[in-house]
Amino acid sequence: MPEFKAFLSAHMPFSAPADFVRWFRAAAPYIHAFRGRTFVIAFGGEVVADGKFMALTYDLNLLASLGVRLVLVHGARPQIETRLRQLKHRTRYVRGLRVTDDIALTCAKEASGRLRVEIEALLSMGLRNSPMAGAEIHVASGNFVTARPIGVVDGVDLVHTGEVRKVHAAAVRDRLDHNELVLLSPLGYSPTGEIFNLALEEVAASAAIALGADKLIFLMDTPGVTGRRGELRRELAPGEADALLKKGNAAPDVQLYLPCAVRACREGVARAHLISRHSDGALLLELFTHEGIGTMIAHDPLENLRRARIEDIGAILQMLEPLEADGTLVKRGRDLLEMEIERFVVLEHDRVIVGCAALYPFGEGMAELACLAVHPEHRRAGAGERVLHAIEARARSLRIKRLFVLTTRAAHWFIERGFSAAPVAALPRRKQDLYNYQRRSQVFVKRL
Repeated sequence: MPEFKAFLSAHMPFSAPADFVRWFRAAAPYIHAFRGRTFVIAFGGEVVADGKFMALTYDLNLLASLGVRLVLVHGARPQIETRLRQLKHRTRYVRGLRVTDDIALTCAKEASGRLRVEIEALLSMGLRNSPMAGAEIHVASGNFVTARPIGVVDGVDLVHTGEVRKVHAAAVRDRLDHNELVLLSPLGYSPTGEIFNLALEEVAASAAIALGADKLIFLMDTPGVTGRRGELRRELAPGEADALLKKGNAAPDVQLYLPCAVRACREGVARAHLISRHSDGALLLELFTHEGIGTMIAHDPLENLRRARIEDIGAILQMLEPLEADGTLVKRGRDLLEMEIERFVVLEHDRVIVGCAALYPFGEGMAELACLAVHPEHRRAGAGERVLHAIEARARSLRIKRLFVLTTRAAHWFIERGFSAAPVAALPRRKQDLYNYQRRSQVFVKRL
């Protein structure tokens, strides 16, 4: 996979082989999860005008090589504006929509046609010693979008400005099934042969909904949705997004794209993402890292605490191994985990396991909390505490009165959560017999 190696060398300058291995392992669950999935990726004409589509092409090629089914939706506003200025023709806007008169429609058709050709040319590259080496991306475009006129808004006839009436999902899927990338322009066609100028964000959301896409991704000028203090909001539920939009102080491109992202999530799209077009590799960083780089909107809860299943063993081992290697945890092999998997709970974040713990009843009204581990990127977000609460709830359901833990490195963490230091003699007799005096683990007990 030469394009993948080229991306890594360009975007992930690892200081040591271990860093690369750690990153690659962390990305592996996403690589598996995304194969065969459909992503709709939308970007304004600025990406092409600024010459940044070349870098985006590299990342799209990587996604295609990993088996992701891609639908691209491009805008054309800056190209249309440039042509209108050349013609010394001014157009009006109503509620953010262009009044597309005859001249503006001609400019829209010219701009979309040129952009389509430029995008197809860049996606056709296959230069050696570049991320596009060996690429065979075939692009399909056509009359996939049926539109109708918007009509009169606030007393103004928008003329040739339209709205999406239907996206021909079966035709798009047919192209995707033939391993082609589908490119949609912000133009729609009516059954009577008319052409309408459409909003990029509406085409993208409508396409994602019609296809039942797994992801809708908007590339925009700002890093994502920000809070009152300017902090990046990495995750939003649709209701939270609605409340934020009602305040009316969001960035202009957030006001443009966020409503469409929310609409898509409410109508069946699993995830929507708002990321910066200015950050090189932003698409890959958003998709293949736990924290991401922009804002993700999801209708379903992103976190899920549940009992572990046999297919979770690989992910559990991946979290336990570093802690076993530095002596924090006692080593457990795969065979032992398979026999004891019903004792574990796991914490999922966006369908990736980021935390785990196990409960071992010992009689005498006591049980051991063991194998508490959390992915490093989630430790400061309270994931460990949520896993602990799940274990405590499970212990109470079994009428366990006291929970104990043996630790060599995390004494203060447990003390801060209600555990008290205790002697080895406070352990159940059977656990005392198993106590390893060479490890000299500290004993902590919590009354439930």
